Amino acid sequence: MAKRYLGIIVTYIVAQLSILPVAIISSKMELNPSTHNNLVMGWQITSFVLALLITLVLLRKEKTLPKDPDRASPTMTVVWSILGFFMALAGQSIARMIQTELLGIQEQSQNTVEIMEITRSFPIFIIVVAVIGPILEEIIFRKIIFGQLYKETNFIIAGTISGLIFAVIHNDFTHLLVYFVMSFVFAFIYVKTKRVIVPILAHVSMNTFVIIIQLFFAEHIIEEINQVQAILIGG
Repeated sequence: MAKRYLGIIVTYIVAQLSILPVAIISSKMELNPSTHNNLVMGWQITSFVLALLITLVLLRKEKTLPKDPDRASPTMTVVWSILGFFMALAGQSIARMIQTELLGIQEQSQNTVEIMEITRSFPIFIIVVAVIGPILEEIIFRKIIFGQLYKETNFIIAGTISGLIFAVIHNDFTHLLVYFVMSFVFAFIYVKTKRVIVPILAHVSMNTFVIIIQLFFAEHIIEEINQVQAILIGG
C-alpha cells in the first residue's frame, strides 16, 4: 500500500479519536456544560476539516498518475451518482426489512439518533455529516481499502472485507447488515465507473436526504418513513 494511503488512514483515525483527550481535558477544567459542549464539538468539526485538507494534499500525486481509459465519462458520472443514491436507499430498505422481519430488530439506528441530536444542537455539524464524513469514508473504504483488496482478490472478497470494516467502525452493531449493504452498493458503483467521485456523490446525497427527513418532517411522519429511509453513514 502506498505511503500516502497509509497517511490518509492514520489521519482519519487520529481525527476520530482526538475528541477523547479534548473531552477529558475539558471535563477536568470544570467548565459549564454549554462551554464544554461547544469546545468538544468545535474540536470535532475542526479535526474533520483538517483531516479532509490533509487527505486532499496527500492525494495530489494522483493527478499525475495515468487515468483508467475505461473510467466513466462526465455524463455517466452524473448518471451513476444518481443511480447510486437510489440503489443505496433501496439496499438499505431491503436490509431493514430483513432486520425487521427475520431478526426482529425494530429500533432506529442509535448512530443516526445520536448524530441527529448533535446536529439539532450544533447545526454546523451538518457539514461533517453530509459532506466531509462521506468524502473521507469513500476515499478510505472504497478507494483505498476496497481498491487495494480488489487488485489482489475479487469483488466479493474485497467487498466483504471492506464492508465488514465499514460496518464495524460505525459502532452500531444492531444495524451491521445495513452498513454492510451500503458498502457493497458504493463499491459496486465505484467498480462500474472507476471514479471515486461517484460513490462520494451518492453518499453525500444519501446523508443529506436523511438529514432533511429527520430535521423537517413531523415525528409521526418520520416513523412511517423510517421503514424505507437510509441509516446515516459518518460520524
